[in-house]
Amino acid sequence: MTTPNAVHHIAISTADMKSQIAFFSDVLGMSLQGLFWMHGVPNAWHAFLEMGNASFSFVFIPGNEEKETVIGQTHAGTGAGSSAPGTMQHIAFNVDTMEELLTMRDRIRSRGVPVFGPLDHGLCHSIYFAGPENLTLEVATSDQVEHPLDNQGMWIDPEVVELAGISAEELQKYVQPASYAGQGGNVEQPEFDPEKPHLAYPKEAYPMMLKMADSDFKTRPEDRVPPSLSADA
Repeated sequence: MTTPNAVHHIAISTADMKSQIAFFSDVLGMSLQGLFWMHGVPNAWHAFLEMGNASFSFVFIPGNEEKETVIGQTHAGTGAGSSAPGTMQHIAFNVDTMEELLTMRDRIRSRGVPVFGPLDHGLCHSIYFAGPENLTLEVATSDQVEHPLDNQGMWIDPEVVELAGISAEELQKYVQPASYAGQGGNVEQPEFDPEKPHLAYPKEAYPMMLKMADSDFKTRPEDRVPPSLSADA
């Protein structure tokens, strides 16, 4: 069955790209892989930092610097804090062993950043700290835990299932999603349904976009060439 098997990248808005790159490269040791203009978005640029087989990305779009950070709304502030639905509550990075987790704690503290933990959650051990622009961050490992996450229902609490309004039949579907073979990419764009999620494109353009052929969505050929190769051309 085809299903997402890892994170490709996480993108976070920033008003201070340099501070974010400096923090994540120095404090967490994540190497900068890319820093370039954002394709198709005028005057915007983004960075990609290595995160194992995935990337951690920051996006600067003009106007970001004018937006206010409000703890409890735009940002949770701590791993136990609330934030608006759909916003990032916190990010947890993975390491493979407890030794690596403690090494990360040492590294973060050696840069003057306070860290709390590790806390034993049963499914993982975690440390918690803050990043620039009020990011709430975690590093976790599933090493040396007795009951890691699995597909056996061990970490599914019937009381919370009931609180979420999930029936037994629905739970079974969520635990074992229906397989899907695909149709070779031939499924047509659905008609507009206000009950479905939609990207926030301009209202005047969105109906037309829904009727466009997939082949009409194109990037510029030069966008597919890394900046260093483009400069050599």
